[in-house]
Amino acid sequence: MTAPKTSWVESANDGLTHFPLQNLPYGVFSANGQSPRVGVAIGTYVLDLAALDDAGLLPVAAKGAFAEASLNRFIALGKPVWTETRARLTALLSDADAALSGNAALRDKVLVPMAAATLHLPVEIPGYTDFYSSREHATNVGRMFRDPENALLPNWLEIPIGYNGRASSVVVSGTALRRPNGQIKLPNEARPIFGPCRKLDYELEMGFIVGKPSELGEPVSTADAPAHMFGMVILNDWSARDIQQWEYVPLGPFNSKTFGTSISPWVVTMDALEPFRRDNPAQSPEPLPYLRQKTRNAYDIALEVALRPAGAPAAATICRTNFKAMYWTMAQQLAHHTVSGCNVRVGDLMGSGTISGTTPDSYGSLLEATRNGAEPLTLADGSRRGFLEDGDSVIMTGWCQGDGFRVGFGEVSGKILPAP
Repeated sequence: MTAPKTSWVESANDGLTHFPLQNLPYGVFSANGQSPRVGVAIGTYVLDLAALDDAGLLPVAAKGAFAEASLNRFIALGKPVWTETRARLTALLSDADAALSGNAALRDKVLVPMAAATLHLPVEIPGYTDFYSSREHATNVGRMFRDPENALLPNWLEIPIGYNGRASSVVVSGTALRRPNGQIKLPNEARPIFGPCRKLDYELEMGFIVGKPSELGEPVSTADAPAHMFGMVILNDWSARDIQQWEYVPLGPFNSKTFGTSISPWVVTMDALEPFRRDNPAQSPEPLPYLRQKTRNAYDIALEVALRPAGAPAAATICRTNFKAMYWTMAQQLAHHTVSGCNVRVGDLMGSGTISGTTPDSYGSLLEATRNGAEPLTLADGSRRGFLEDGDSVIMTGWCQGDGFRVGFGEVSGKILPAP
């Protein structure tokens, strides 16, 4: 059976919306004084799944899972329920089905204008891991801080490098974050000083949400890894570069990362992303057997970063890149994460690491784009940025381009407030 392409929700059919019938991402929203509940984005509306469930139009297997303040209960029901629910929603929203479109009273109840909805963190996140999987990004950083001729450390081409982040400070798009305080080691001083970060940065990343848990002691193979993924979000792993430079040896980032990580409010399912799978990047040397892949695990996702200074009328796009070039895939990240026996849980968040291309306008951080502040960017309003200033807002967006439609993620934004 051919999947329907258009919806009776007219705003879902313009070819540019991030939320056409082919997408149907899940999120958590509130509106009209009601408690947070699960919804699906369609055009310029949020479809209230709790109300639709109460009307008896959703699968029995998912009964009650949508009147929740997170997606975790629904995700935990497993892939057969995800698939059945997606198929039912596609039918209800398509031109061919009148069960919802023909019921004016119900339609008015369950379709909430996006502009009238407050979006919340979509999942309860038990654990957060951040990887370092872009060869271009790792090379750029290595050239700046180590030997330019040997930018990559010997283990980088053998292991999907990662570290355990802080789940408690993951926030939804639109949440303002304070500039962090911390220890900073100035070049000509014997001891560090304490004060506000002077080199505040963003990191353009994607993240995937674990949908199927694993058992302690049982690794997940690259072949099985996709079955453990529910969906993806855009992720901004805010970074205090000067704090990081002092603290990261010998154990890696800590306070330079823990003050905040922003994610987009809509979780785009792996089913919606399936048409955009691409060939895996070439890897040399050949990975060890547990990291080898027999299926395509790269995804063609166009990404952009824009920066809006305080008081500026509009944001200026400063980066365009694509997720498909990441050296280590999500399947390899999950396989490596669990090969020691580490278990994963429903709602766990896995960040890709900064996504950078081969040219300066495709670098996914200011650290790279400005060469650690030495070559500031000039923005449309004439202002210059080596790193972020108080009042600056960073907006990231991404989408997969289909034939006449886009499967998009919306955006993740955040504004920098002064240090406390």
